[in-house]
This record gives sequence, structure tokens and C-alpha cells, in this order.
Amino acid sequence: MATSPTQPDLDLMKQVNRQFVTGVTVVTAMDDDMPRGLAVNAFSSISLDPATVMVCVQRTSSTHDCLFRAQHLAINILSTDQVDVVTRFASKSADKFAGLDWTPGPFDSPLLERSSAQMEVEIRERLQASTHTVFICRVVHAACTDRHPMVYSAGQFFDGGALAPLA
Repeated sequence: MATSPTQPDLDLMKQVNRQFVTGVTVVTAMDDDMPRGLAVNAFSSISLDPATVMVCVQRTSSTHDCLFRAQHLAINILSTDQVDVVTRFASKSADKFAGLDWTPGPFDSPLLERSSAQMEVEIRERLQASTHTVFICRVVHAACTDRHPMVYSAGQFFDGGALAPLA
């Protein structure tokens, strides 16, 4: 006899998620003439050929509707010297771009200066998954620097270039 699945305790799920190490990104897009963005750690590569990635954004985010309407967006993989940037884009600030250095990508999405890597993508699919929208995107522009990436785990930021390889 099959039993219906139960949902794990919320505190247990928080503990489980703290065990995962993830990169730190800021996802950006233009909202008419205003740049918008938010910090996102739910990012993943799906395929290299064709270059396809996904990002997940909570639908209650003030940036969600701008991203949902956009045809293109940028994924800025933050570097270790951008703690100020992740703090800014994780906030509820009305103008997260005030005083910030950025340039428009080939399709006008905001590319943040000092990032470890950047890509501009064309949104191909928007999937609804519970409280989030999963954006499936084709990469149309990419750039990489020698800056070490920032990584996140258990509520803290770390230097992705200082990770010790396993023997």
C-alpha cells in the first residue's frame, strides 16, 4: 500500500541546504530605461552545446516581474571583491544600481564591473515551480576574468579560489 509523502520539517531543510556550497550571482535586466537586479544563488548550467543555463527567482521578489517580461537578462557571477555588491542586491533598496559601475551587454542587460564572469542570455522558457519561476535561458554572450569567484555556504561568503582540492 502506497503512502502519501510527507514534507520534511522546515528547520531540517534549512540544515540540509546549509550543507550545500553554491556560487553567488546577481541577475539583472532592463526595466524600460531602469536597470534592475537581485542576488540569486539558484543558478546552474544545463548544457554546453548549446550553451543553456537556468536561474530560479521567487515570484514575490520586486525584480521578478521585470525579469518575467524581459527577453534577455544578465547573470553576473560575483567575485570575492564584490561583497558590497551582493549585500546591495540582496537588499530591498529601490535603486540598487546607484553609484555602481556597470555596462550594457550586447542586448542591453546590465553587466556588473568586477565580476568573476558574466553572461547575457535569451530567455527561452519560464516554468512555474511552486513559489518560484525557473528561467531556462540560451547564452548569447559570455566573458570571464581571472578574479576568484565568491561562494556561499551556511550563511557565509568564501573565496572560491582558496578552496583546497581533495587528494
